[in-house]
Amino acid sequence: MRLPILVINMKVYPEVLGKRALELARVAEGVSKELGVSIAVAPPITELRLVAENVEIPVFAQGADPVEPGARTGHVPLEFIKEAGAVGVILNHSENRLLLNDLGWLVSRAREVSLETLVCAPDAYTSAAAAALGPTAIAVEPPELIGTGRAVSREKPDVIVRTVELVRKVNPEVPVITGAGIESFDDVRKAIELGTRGVLVASAIVKARDWRQKIMELARALT
Repeated sequence: MRLPILVINMKVYPEVLGKRALELARVAEGVSKELGVSIAVAPPITELRLVAENVEIPVFAQGADPVEPGARTGHVPLEFIKEAGAVGVILNHSENRLLLNDLGWLVSRAREVSLETLVCAPDAYTSAAAAALGPTAIAVEPPELIGTGRAVSREKPDVIVRTVELVRKVNPEVPVITGAGIESFDDVRKAIELGTRGVLVASAIVKARDWRQKIMELARALT
């Protein structure tokens, strides 16, 4: 994972249904190349292969199930995510939480199959516990701020500072990025000033009237 980074989580918003996910990914790719900034996208699982095969920026899956390939109807193993072309996976998002033992298994297994792991956590102490598992990066996101437009870097800067401090103590090799309510240049800039190495953004970009303008605004804050 090249840092600092802007990770765009498309979730399953109707704005990215079908080939619209690829359109957003291509816009992100264009901004990444223009500014020389690291941008990754996490499309809906149904569009993972389509996006991965048609852009050069990193593509992450939005989640995975703690199972090995086999008789697992309806599950998505890491091996299938890897084969679809993703370079990493988002784990333990507040909208798709995992049990600790499942999270530990997925982080370990992802390492074995050469997938990066971006583990989400709601607070500093949970982030520190997750860092002990050795993921590629931690994304601290207070769930009460997700999708509100009230950026964690403005509303709860102490959460970011404390998270960076604790994660460094537990595993200094694991960088911290942040999300929840991030929607402006200033929000991103403040997050970086507080010690994080990037941001995880969803609705502020996906629901924007002009994708390129919004991605450009947020990405510029990383330069």
